[in-house]
This record gives sequence, structure tokens and C-alpha cells, in this order.
Amino acid sequence: MADAPKLAMLFDGYRVFYKKQSDQSAAEQFITDRLRQQDSNIYVAVSADGDLVGFVQLYPLYSSTRMAKLWLLNDLYVSPGDRGKGISLRLIERAKQLVTDTGACGMYLETGIDNDIGNKLYPRAGLQLNEDSNFYTWMVE
Repeated sequence: MADAPKLAMLFDGYRVFYKKQSDQSAAEQFITDRLRQQDSNIYVAVSADGDLVGFVQLYPLYSSTRMAKLWLLNDLYVSPGDRGKGISLRLIERAKQLVTDTGACGMYLETGIDNDIGNKLYPRAGLQLNEDSNFYTWMVE
């Protein structure tokens, strides 16, 4: 909980990357709620001088066909000044470890087609693009 304000700054940067309006206060409330309610797992990357420089957040899901837990890697972000140092790969490896530790069958993630960085990163991290399915959404405006 002590890291929530620093983590919220990264989370706000993540949201801005996805073209959402910056809202530091709401970001801190959202992160604080996730931590208090323990409904997501959040792992952070810390620099040598103790600054939070990245995070990954995963939510639990279940696969009915596999009758097993799986994880949604919903958020992955590294501060712009710390990119290119392998931090994202280490955060993804930590997410994979969560999958293994919890006996889950795998993890999913979604990213924008125009996210060139992510679309190059995920295959390097061992994730496979599922070209056999359609992904549909219904969102409340």
C-alpha cells in the first residue's frame, strides 16, 4: 500500500499511452482499490535507486473448457526513460511465474494493432498470437 501513490503515477502514464485522459487521483484510487480488494496481482520493477519504473497487473479468469484458472495480463508498462533495458521481459517472466505458481493453464493479453513495441515484444517473450479466433467486445459508453 505504501507504493500505491508511486504505482499510480506509472498507471496514469500507462492510461495516457492508451489515449486516456490523465487523472492521477482516479488512478491512485483504482490502484488502491485493487490492492485492498486483492482482486489483481501487481508486480513492480524497481530501479537500483529504489524508484518504481514499471509494472504488470494480472486479473484471474477461468477457462470452462479447460476447467482451470487462467490469467489476464491486462496492464504492462515501463516508464519511457527506462525502456530498452529488458524490464518488460522480466515483468512478463514474473507474470508467467504467477501462472505456474497458481497451477493456471495460461494467460491472455490484448494489445492494439498499432502498438508496434508490444507486438514485437510479446513474441520475443514466448507469447503466441492467436490468429484462429475473433475477439469481440461490448462496452458501456
